[in-house]
Amino acid sequence: MKKYILLFFSIFIGIFSNAQEEVKELGIRLGDYKYPYPVEFFNVNAQQKTYEMAYMYVKPENTNGKTVMLLHGKNFNGAYWETTIDALTENGFSVLVPDQIGFGKSSKPEYFQYTFQQLALNTKKLIDSLEIEKLDVLGHSMGGMLATRFTLMYPEITNKLILVNPIGLEDWKLKIPYQSVNDWYQQELKKDYEAIKSYQKESYYAGDWNEDYAEWAKLLAGWTLNDNYPLIAWNAALTYDMVLTQPVVYEFDNIEVPTLLIIGTRDRTALGKNLVSEEVRATMGLYDKLGEETAEKIPDAKLVEINNVGHLPHIEAFDRFINPLLKFLN
Repeated sequence: MKKYILLFFSIFIGIFSNAQEEVKELGIRLGDYKYPYPVEFFNVNAQQKTYEMAYMYVKPENTNGKTVMLLHGKNFNGAYWETTIDALTENGFSVLVPDQIGFGKSSKPEYFQYTFQQLALNTKKLIDSLEIEKLDVLGHSMGGMLATRFTLMYPEITNKLILVNPIGLEDWKLKIPYQSVNDWYQQELKKDYEAIKSYQKESYYAGDWNEDYAEWAKLLAGWTLNDNYPLIAWNAALTYDMVLTQPVVYEFDNIEVPTLLIIGTRDRTALGKNLVSEEVRATMGLYDKLGEETAEKIPDAKLVEINNVGHLPHIEAFDRFINPLLKFLN
């Protein structure tokens, strides 16, 4: 009996050690994480301070004269667009990929009023500095909310809008109890790799976990091992508040440019699902319905549904994502 108990604990310790080894501590500006293309920095003057906004600006060998901007989601950064950048540049597009303030390799403010308008303005300043006159705007997840706000603010420079499993297709504050920024902050402080993995597996993928997905969970988890993680957690809390208190869902009918919705229908992402009853939770994040509803609200919209795919079509089902995207852009 003693032999089996020792064997059990040996296996448990081995599993625990492997789980610890697969996540490495990362600096709060990812100085120890290499992006797929060279990263440059643009100084943004906002709210009485100057912040560094990281970005990749990748140009093709043979240009078609068009530029596409890729906007990342809340739990991500510009690096996860690598295969999309490759495909776009191979087809002649220049590609601009910013990390928003508070994300990726960009500055992490101690005090910052996060609004989609502020992030859109920061991004517009970057575009102007690069002397880009017009571009197509693609946003994924939270980046979809930002892409929508950017398009509403700057329709004169936006050729086309592409929304890839955007959040904000429903107004979650109508369903979840109010959470203060401090509430979100305390929730963020409790995160580790297993908690991040569990959330993403349940909400994003709802299927088998693999290394393509794990890479992005490990990036977030690497921050939790840093002594300065509370600063990351605070910025994350502020952006939760931004997402929940600044909906774009009521303004889709004001979009003036041709729009493509690429929707993985298995996605069940919804902020605050852990705060509501099982009955209410079952009504949230239903992308197989939300995609159709949103396409009806946008005047010149086309919907491409990718069946049995979750929150990240460009990671989970790249070919089924990139083909309709290139067709729409061309």
